Amino acid sequence: MSEKRETRVEGAMITDLYSIDGLATVSEAVQMMREHRVSSLVVERRDADDEVGLVEVADIAKEVIGKNRAPERVSVYEVMTKPVVTLPPGMLVRYAVRLLTRHGLSRAVVVDEARNAVGMVTLRDLVLGRRED
Repeated sequence: MSEKRETRVEGAMITDLYSIDGLATVSEAVQMMREHRVSSLVVERRDADDEVGLVEVADIAKEVIGKNRAPERVSVYEVMTKPVVTLPPGMLVRYAVRLLTRHGLSRAVVVDEARNAVGMVTLRDLVLGRRED
């Protein structure tokens, strides 16, 4: 009989994270997203007691473009989500999917024991499996 091995978050996460300081402008965030072809950026922690944040294209669309605000005059911290749902790398995929869907989320930041961002996972990644490099 073969032993069933369940997939963990670390097997589905991407590790190529792009991060930005919360004091950067939305214009700088958009430029970075274009450059790296991503739709979200991790917002860096300010110190050990802080939590990671996340700025997504949807945040920029809703809070900046939709409200006719100038991206070069709005800081990332004004539109980001913080704190965000974080997952440990060792969590089973089935529990990660349950958590994200229960809260209506499409992605989560993966953090190590010291709460430093080490990856990101989306529902797509969790359902379809790890992306091949």
